Amino acid sequence: MPVEPAETWIFGYGSLMWSPGFAFAESRRAKLAGFHRAFCVYSIHYRGTERRPGLVLGLDRGGACEGIAFRVAPEARKATLAYLRARELIYGVYREALVPVDLGHTESEPPRTVWATAYIAERCHPAYAGRLPLAREAHLIRRSIGQGGTNLDYLVSTRHHLLDLGIREPRLERLIALTGAGRTRQTDANGSTSRSVALARAWAEKPTHRPTTVRDNRFGYRAKLAGL
Repeated sequence: MPVEPAETWIFGYGSLMWSPGFAFAESRRAKLAGFHRAFCVYSIHYRGTERRPGLVLGLDRGGACEGIAFRVAPEARKATLAYLRARELIYGVYREALVPVDLGHTESEPPRTVWATAYIAERCHPAYAGRLPLAREAHLIRRSIGQGGTNLDYLVSTRHHLLDLGIREPRLERLIALTGAGRTRQTDANGSTSRSVALARAWAEKPTHRPTTVRDNRFGYRAKLAGL
């Protein structure tokens, strides 16, 4: 049997950063090498529907990703992993992996690398979108609403928490500009902005077109999800 790490760390790079959903003993800024944050997963429930899928973040191969590492107390390990597996693994588009992340540290602290559980995009899954053209990403995000709210709010929350960490990502900033998400108002009690809902609904009413890229056509199921 594989040896369990001495400590339990969870690496958050998307919604786990602002809504982990589990108790943790410590949180630290962290960096994962070999994977980058990307809007590479079609969402048909959380931020979209089967007819109007949205896009959510996944860890995709290449580059590096900065996020938050959460340390979980030993007595909470089993329950935390059970919760995360129920949240992240229900459709099979993510796979669980132990990855080495470098923890943020002060000048008085030595650098430290820990093993953390992370959820990586599964490239062979039909809901894996890959690297779409930026305008295509913006189109899907701008129009989509799911059980978790609008795709625009998901994008804005990601940017907000990255800025809190002092992280700026040019591609994400361009998505903000293309979608108009930077002008959305503060979220209301239900967790979504009235402006972002109105914008998503307006774009959802626009006519759609057939997929024009090879990647969009890689799986017939994927094209069906896109409703294009």
